[in-house]
Amino acid sequence: MQNLNLVPMNGLRAVEAVGRLGSLQAAALEFGVSIGAISQQIHKTEAQLGHALFERTGRGMKATAFGRPVLIRLSEAFLLMSEAVALAARQDNSILTISVAPVFASRWLVARLEGFTELNPEIGLRIDASTRLVDPASTDVDICIRVGNGSWRDARVEKILDQQVFPVCAPALAARLGKPEDLANFPVIIDSHAMFGWDVWLETAGLGGLELSTRHSFSEASLCLDATIGGQGVMLAWQTLACDAIADGRLVLPFSSRAKTGFGHYFITPRQGKEPAKVRAFKTWIRAEVAASMKKLDALFPVG
Repeated sequence: MQNLNLVPMNGLRAVEAVGRLGSLQAAALEFGVSIGAISQQIHKTEAQLGHALFERTGRGMKATAFGRPVLIRLSEAFLLMSEAVALAARQDNSILTISVAPVFASRWLVARLEGFTELNPEIGLRIDASTRLVDPASTDVDICIRVGNGSWRDARVEKILDQQVFPVCAPALAARLGKPEDLANFPVIIDSHAMFGWDVWLETAGLGGLELSTRHSFSEASLCLDATIGGQGVMLAWQTLACDAIADGRLVLPFSSRAKTGFGHYFITPRQGKEPAKVRAFKTWIRAEVAASMKKLDALFPVG
């Protein structure tokens, strides 16, 4: 590996980034430096290697015939290095990194984290709120929690809870809803990014084809919930999204029927290797908290 001393690592990183991203500007944004700084690194590296790696075109930076195999190997090498660093970071058993969807984090998880800390004071938590599914095997993420159908490949997948949906509304609005058919005369609030629609619940309630009137549509479930708490309409919610607002009386279930969506909440962890104690502790705690939340919800509003 002595030939690596011929070219500074910063130069190789710049070359790999430009090759992967296709432009000096994109590489500069990734590294947080100026375009000129990246361009200078490219020129230096090409001079040290004695060959041009890129052609400067109107559409960006295009790899030369000499550069293409070099860039392929650089990308492979830096990916391996990234995985090695992530693996090393995951060996720190004092920090547990959890990737969760923002709505799950804000509406259910964060309010309960102190309970985990009381039981496991030696474990610090880092929450990565994101809807993007990361690969726990090649990043510093220890565990993901996602909603889906459980068909994630190359990972250990464990169901936490089957997702159920049901109408919720503010108490004052519920007083005017006598039967499910009354929904036709009330505005509904739509989560435009939901993986299901009102038809899922309407079919279960025997109201397939019932036409509803949309008042507001939001691209974020948390905003839908806030609008519903504010009395602006009826929302089709699921357990972990609405259970706390139901428990403290801000929302109610006007009807007793619930519908399964075919989705569920899942743990996603690396398939290979022994599961760390910190991950096992978190899974055990989450399962207990979910069970307690669902027990409280069922006690307040039994399933019809």
